[in-house]
Amino acid sequence: MKILLTGDRGYIGSVLSQMLLSRGDEVRGYDTDYYRDCDTYALDRVYPMITKDIREVELTDVEGVDAVIHLAALSNDPLGDFNAKLTEEINLEATVRLAELAKAAGVRRFVYSSSQSMYGIATGDEELEEDSSDKNPLTAYARTKWEAECRIKLLGDVGDEGFQVVCFRPSTVFGASPRLRCDIVYNNFVGCAYTTGRIEVKSDGTPWRPVVHVRDVAKAFIAGLEAPAELVAGESFNVGIPDGNFSVRQLAEAAERSVPNSSLTFTGEHGGDSRTYRVSFAKILTRLEQHFRPTWDLDRGGKELTELFRRVDFGAADFRGRATIRLAQLQHLSERQLVDENLRWID
Repeated sequence: MKILLTGDRGYIGSVLSQMLLSRGDEVRGYDTDYYRDCDTYALDRVYPMITKDIREVELTDVEGVDAVIHLAALSNDPLGDFNAKLTEEINLEATVRLAELAKAAGVRRFVYSSSQSMYGIATGDEELEEDSSDKNPLTAYARTKWEAECRIKLLGDVGDEGFQVVCFRPSTVFGASPRLRCDIVYNNFVGCAYTTGRIEVKSDGTPWRPVVHVRDVAKAFIAGLEAPAELVAGESFNVGIPDGNFSVRQLAEAAERSVPNSSLTFTGEHGGDSRTYRVSFAKILTRLEQHFRPTWDLDRGGKELTELFRRVDFGAADFRGRATIRLAQLQHLSERQLVDENLRWID
């Protein structure tokens, strides 16, 4: 299959691109490459790459491919708040334009990386479901992800023929990648334990967080490519594993287990964090059971991270530096006047 992978040089894309290649797919990357000097370890990217802002996508960029996997975005709430106008341009308008061009180019399937943040703060103990649960996006990032889903689904055709849109809403991702992030919860806990010998949690540890390994997320996107249209066209799926909701305490304890001789403290100074939610994964685990088989858990992922840290001599400067903190990297590019106020590269 010929695939255009946007965001191929990001945290997830760096892993997914290699998994696609190992399947024998032809990959064409598309990425503005904000994180070009942020490699935790080197990766030989042996496939054609377009280095261009997603806001500048053209018909020729999507011609000749069977499917698009669209990861490129300002990738979480802090980045979304970096500039709400840019979040609108990149995460919403550019996404819709890419989908329109893909349809015009005869692309058969459009796989979109959406977000669970659209659910907002849960008000009860129920697990949030894709179609029946309320959407309450509280940030620019969450709102643009939800609105993009709604708009690109309107472009899609249900059935075997035409343009098929499928949306995946990943849990918070963890695990090793050539372009590692340490600004996401479990990676942060393991990185903190490894580089300082301790984890300090400022809440009481009771809030719930769904998390999923980066390779299992990649498997979900691949399932979006290969599953029959009657299972996925026009659908949204939460991405996670069986029993994939964890308390912050459970995440911190798993990180402590991953780093021998580290210590864990709950200060409780922030009390019970209101950002707590649990998500249902029944839809993806049943409807796509023949195509999506997650295999990673917290302990395996924590061990993988500590082995990576040991191999690359990962230290406190790496953990707290711009190479693994996405907002810090964008601020660095802006301060160095490498990008302008609209996050476009300055030639």
